Amino acid sequence: MTGTCPRDISQNEDMADPAETAILTIDLGALAANYQQLRDLAAPADCAAVVKADAYGLGMVRAAPALSNAGCKTFFVATLGEAQDLRALLPDAVIYVFNGLLPDTAEAFRASNLRPVLNSAEEVQEWAAYCTRVGDKLACAVHIDSGMNRLGLSTAEVNALASAADVWSAFTLSLVMSHLACADDPSHVKNAKQRASFDTLRTKLPDAPTSLANSAGILLGPDFTFDLVRPGIALYGGHPQRRGKNPFKSVVTLKGRILRIRDAEAGETVGYGATRTLRRPTRVAVISVGYADGIFRALSTKDDEDGLVVHLGARAAPILGRVSMDLIAVDVTDIPQDLSARGEWVEFLGPNVSAHDFAVHAGTIDYEVLTNLGRRARRLYIGG
Repeated sequence: MTGTCPRDISQNEDMADPAETAILTIDLGALAANYQQLRDLAAPADCAAVVKADAYGLGMVRAAPALSNAGCKTFFVATLGEAQDLRALLPDAVIYVFNGLLPDTAEAFRASNLRPVLNSAEEVQEWAAYCTRVGDKLACAVHIDSGMNRLGLSTAEVNALASAADVWSAFTLSLVMSHLACADDPSHVKNAKQRASFDTLRTKLPDAPTSLANSAGILLGPDFTFDLVRPGIALYGGHPQRRGKNPFKSVVTLKGRILRIRDAEAGETVGYGATRTLRRPTRVAVISVGYADGIFRALSTKDDEDGLVVHLGARAAPILGRVSMDLIAVDVTDIPQDLSARGEWVEFLGPNVSAHDFAVHAGTIDYEVLTNLGRRARRLYIGG
């Protein structure tokens, strides 16, 4: 399966195996709370959950049942393989596949009771032909491109198919959907343009429930929620919009362990490439995580750069020099020694270091942060 069963450990890292050097904690209770908050924000629309890419890297095998227990009945994934894995976990869920119908896959959709999101006129016609051949009006979604120019039926394709009664009568149209390009920026004019385009084009197709909003789209308000919303990043504690306070609970905490403390003099350098020169006598903590654990090399700091700060308890400490594959150096000069001793834990992602702050310093987005967390850290699931 896509999400292999994790090796769980105790809920307190102080009780972890002494050999553990990194722990990734995933709070399924916070995940469920975020789903319920999104559901309430979108009401009276139904609220689905997007669990593609192994639940954004956090483990679909644990996340999907937690979401189902929180009341979610409809799920979206990217690929047919992900959908088949999800079906084994949730026999009764409604499951849509964003990437749609590849040639010769219709039988696999039918065998596992999965619903393709049809993204082109060719896919619509192929699904109709298959349903006619097997004599079964199978359910599917149709994706309209409202201005993103990725997947989805173009305006010309919608117009060409609008009167094809024999096509639409061959299957069950269970959802008409589109996707917003700029919902992370509430002031962007494209949001209203896409909503208007979707409103116009959907009326040309047979009547069916409609869906437009992802996580950020939900926060745009009731004009964007339609009949079904499809949150993803917000479920996992990411910030769906570019600015403002994140209203959703932190789900992920990544901690690395201090391997040693060393004293270095002013004028010495730290790490590969000698990119960081110390300006004062410094206590340097060497931590047991690196880019193999999802701590991007882009978080490295050069002279006179202010980079991401990590946390030892409530105390912040800046990263020094380059992030390497397995190790990161941190300035703990101003941290009490009882918090910054060999064997203590350092938070790189969690309640004090949000995925959004992490992403901003790395020049990327919350989505990439979560989906690139490595598999080396021991995974601890709590709550739920």
